[in-house]
Amino acid sequence: MTQRMKSLVPAVLLAAAMAAPAAADEIGSVSTVFKALGPNDKIVIEAFDDPQVVGVTCYLSRAKTGGIKGGIGIAEDTADAAIACRQVGPIQFLEQIKDGDTVFKKDTSLLFKTMQVVRFLDRKRNVLVYLVYSDRIIEGSPKNSVSAVPIQKNWIP
Repeated sequence: MTQRMKSLVPAVLLAAAMAAPAAADEIGSVSTVFKALGPNDKIVIEAFDDPQVVGVTCYLSRAKTGGIKGGIGIAEDTADAAIACRQVGPIQFLEQIKDGDTVFKKDTSLLFKTMQVVRFLDRKRNVLVYLVYSDRIIEGSPKNSVSAVPIQKNWIP
């Protein structure tokens, strides 16, 4: 590897980390269905910070399937999810944002189903809009939830 290539590696890694969807911290959970074998079905509450907009945190509640399959990670979670995003500090855009950017993504089955959060910017109303939904390669789900975070006009990039 040339010296020039070695000097580019940290910048490329930083750019990839900034472009990657956020990771979530588990805040808590509640059991919804008792399972005699394996963990119970539950609702999990997670929080993640928008990776491109400093000062915005989203709280996500989602269904998590338990039982034996859930315990070993092969169960398919339902598409049920809700989101609430809030300004938790001064808003700062780290880069130009595009409508429909994925800011969070989580596999909800072993292979083909994901839950994701995408962000839109409503420039007319000065609001960041976050949408959570579930998709599957063959058939998605219309279940979704939306949250909005107002921003000051002069903060929009």
